[in-house]
Amino acid sequence: MNPLCCIAPVSLDSAVELQQQQPPRILAAAAAAPTAPTPAAVVQETLDAAQAVAGVLHKWVNYGKGWRLRWFVLEGGVLSYYKLRVGGGGESVSLAAARVIGEGGALRRAREEAAAAGKQWKPFGEIHLKVSSIRASKSDDKRLYIFSGTKTLHLRCETEEDRNAWIEALQAAKDRFPRTLTSNDFSSISDVLLSTEKLRVRLLQEGLNETVVKECESIMMTELLEVHNQMMSQRQQYSILVDRLRQLETEKVELERTVVHETKERETYGYANGRYSDFYSVLSGGSASESDPDTASQVADAETDEDEVMYFDTRDFLSVESLRSVSCRRRELLANGCNGLEHLDPAANAVKSTQYPSIKRRDKLPEPKEKESPVGLWSIIKENIGKDLSGVCLPVYFNEPLSSLQKCFEDLEYSYLVDHALQWGKQGDSLMRTLHVAAFAVSGYASTEGRQCKPFNPLLGETYEADYPDKGLRFFSEKVSHHPMVVACHCEGRGWKFWGDSNLKGKFWGRSIQLDPIGVLTLQFDDGETFQWSKVTTSIYNIIIGKIYCDHYGTMRIKGSGDYSCKLKFKEQSIIDRNPHQVHGFVQDNRTGQKVAMFIGKWDEAMYYVLGDPSTKPKGYDPMTDAVLLWERDKSLNQTRYNLSPFAISLNELTPHLSKKLPPTDSRLRPDQRHLENGEYEMANAEKLRLEQLQRQARKLQEKGWQPRWFRKDDDDSYRYIGGYWEAREKGNWNGIPDIFGQRSASPSVLDSESRDVLVNTQRDYVCRNSDTR
Repeated sequence: MNPLCCIAPVSLDSAVELQQQQPPRILAAAAAAPTAPTPAAVVQETLDAAQAVAGVLHKWVNYGKGWRLRWFVLEGGVLSYYKLRVGGGGESVSLAAARVIGEGGALRRAREEAAAAGKQWKPFGEIHLKVSSIRASKSDDKRLYIFSGTKTLHLRCETEEDRNAWIEALQAAKDRFPRTLTSNDFSSISDVLLSTEKLRVRLLQEGLNETVVKECESIMMTELLEVHNQMMSQRQQYSILVDRLRQLETEKVELERTVVHETKERETYGYANGRYSDFYSVLSGGSASESDPDTASQVADAETDEDEVMYFDTRDFLSVESLRSVSCRRRELLANGCNGLEHLDPAANAVKSTQYPSIKRRDKLPEPKEKESPVGLWSIIKENIGKDLSGVCLPVYFNEPLSSLQKCFEDLEYSYLVDHALQWGKQGDSLMRTLHVAAFAVSGYASTEGRQCKPFNPLLGETYEADYPDKGLRFFSEKVSHHPMVVACHCEGRGWKFWGDSNLKGKFWGRSIQLDPIGVLTLQFDDGETFQWSKVTTSIYNIIIGKIYCDHYGTMRIKGSGDYSCKLKFKEQSIIDRNPHQVHGFVQDNRTGQKVAMFIGKWDEAMYYVLGDPSTKPKGYDPMTDAVLLWERDKSLNQTRYNLSPFAISLNELTPHLSKKLPPTDSRLRPDQRHLENGEYEMANAEKLRLEQLQRQARKLQEKGWQPRWFRKDDDDSYRYIGGYWEAREKGNWNGIPDIFGQRSASPSVLDSESRDVLVNTQRDYVCRNSDTR
């Protein structure tokens, strides 16, 4: 038996630290009955009053609402803010106990409301300073920023003196409640009560004398003290590292805000000439250069006061271990008898009984014919400073061998979830149908994990078809507008239809690109029940330096025409987040508004549901104990730098039989994309440059009244499929369909010798110049 097993350490908590963990609030009900304070409470109240600060500040809400006045109260290391309301029903604020910063009409209005209030009001928002960073703006002497790791408060004072006073008060409060280890964590070994009685008795039973027993006790205490000191040192280093990471993230956010702020000022005075918007249009394939800047800003800045109370908190129980345990339980059910899950998901059994043909598709890309020459994005930016970025042709190194039209179909990789939803509806279970639709909406993001290359931007009129009888569906998409760039799609399954259109609004933040999809996706079952939702924001980070990665965040509202709707929050990843890509939400009854199920998981791993409202469960309840797996991502990937799934690899497959049936506008026939897939990089660059030069004429073509062939706008200003494509395909009748790629009479890579030499030499010189500057 190990003698250390007999040790039973007991930690002593400090009463002062317990008080610091639960600081009192300045806001007190005016009608509260007075109680006789204890001497300790009087001392504590005096200390808090000395640190309390209040005042009126301008808070930035969004580009739609702009700056709004808010009443701020700083006390106990917590900065709270409240909406100003005219007349009765304002906030009851004890101004006598707080130092007030600022003067003017806004402050007088706040005092009048505080005096007229007759009850206590909860703060509209709170920031805990011990986990936040405070910084003054370098471009405006009246502004300051407070970054908490999850959101940023942009504040503006009336004067520079007020800003300095607020920063001094905030920093003093942060220093008083530092985000460091507590004194209890760093208590010496003498403060820890250790019992060595059992060890002493055991050693004496072995016949050892008192001197030897004391030596054993001394050795044990010395070793324990060393281990204790090492642990405390590591915890302190960890705390310092976390604080440093938060500071770096704060500086990064401020830098991005400064870049955008200065860019908007240039645009205001006519200096920008659309170069920034053109740049991220080139990178993302979006159309921000032709969009309304105010509209784009309102879409991108969705962090309003209302959102702060409508978002759900992602729980700590959503850990890797808990998700893995639920997946293991499901696999155990599958292993224990082939029908282990039929009683849980009868819809799955109904789908399995449907006979889909088996079709052999390719499982890997062709071997590259040339060695790829990487190109740094910074070298491209550096070479084009001060130039019109709309004319920059990015090398195909930044592309993957898929178009945006094909990426739309990739969102339907897990269409079996819709088939399950159809069967649940037939069995009269609308709740399970809604849960499966929500899982389908989330599953479309799984394929983006690890994908560092952008798809090809389609040409105007470019199309893509996907006839997958092995999945029971047919899909068709078309680029219906060039400025703004809009892609429309339509899919027919067995018992359901799916359609939508999408336009991207982009924002360039210096080191990242933010893409906000504009458009509505619709899923309609044959029984008439319809679900509609819009996609969340996507950001691409480290586009200049570092490893490129993407994240999806925001709120997705799935509106059902039947009994239930769903609301999901995609949590934004932070620099120190050890559990990213979380999704959390609820299914609500459309009639009563009651939450009837919880939806949790990760968009790149799996999604689960828990029936009932977990908020009504007793404290300490772990929802993952009752979680049921809805969807799990297929983890198999093709080992190339594109990180394509087997399903994605099949999207651009072109067989001799299929090539005879396709229209001349299909993405599979696009020459630059085909050359990239084959590893013919020089020809891919040459073809890409040729097609982009042709595409610059598309805007003039659209202005002359060009209309898409297979889609038309409806009364809601969205594009709907008008039919006729599959009938024309069956007949092979493509009369009137233009050859938008050109040069298809022979090989798609055939150019006249002079044009080919010019294009290839231009691209080769371009790559060599960039390689020298890396």
